[in-house]
Amino acid sequence: MDEISPLPGNYHQALKLIDEAHAQDPRTVERKSGSVPFELDYAQHMTRWLAVREPGASPVLQLACRAQHFRRWEIPRSSYPMTRPGYLTWRAKLKSQAAKQVAELLADPSIQPPLSQEEIDRVAALVRKEDLKTDSDTQVLEDVACLVFLDEQFEDFEKRPDIDEEKMVGILRKTWGKMSPSGHALALQMHLSERAKILIEKALGV
Repeated sequence: MDEISPLPGNYHQALKLIDEAHAQDPRTVERKSGSVPFELDYAQHMTRWLAVREPGASPVLQLACRAQHFRRWEIPRSSYPMTRPGYLTWRAKLKSQAAKQVAELLADPSIQPPLSQEEIDRVAALVRKEDLKTDSDTQVLEDVACLVFLDEQFEDFEKRPDIDEEKMVGILRKTWGKMSPSGHALALQMHLSERAKILIEKALGV
């Protein structure tokens, strides 16, 4: 298993607080160890793929990846119109609220020595995915999120009754477009189902 750079003590405490928040997710996923809160499971996969994509990731990037879907269950998709504009508004709200909540959490007095305001602001900016195509850390975070989608969520997503092949190919094409060449290389090394490989080939026009 790939290893990631160890965190300083105060960052480790910050990560622990993030995980405690994830553990409050009422949704669960079944793993060999039993039921796991959905967002905690997702966050752990984010860290696992970050270790593959960027083993020397900075502590700030590690926190941002771990907090990528911070308290996402509080704003369900159904709270916005089931339209393209509704979806985009929902996504924007998710990012802004997650960044705000994470910033507040990282100012918790139990984190000693305290993180600087600059460090907190940087984590929040990464959670908001600012400057995706010009900020290398934001691009790494996006790569990791896309890799987790392909590795952990793609097959269940593809089985949804409201997602036909054409729509799935479009989603894959957009996912691929958000990734860097390094992310593409890792995605192509995944052990995907034959169905997934066929859809990816169609998305890439292979």
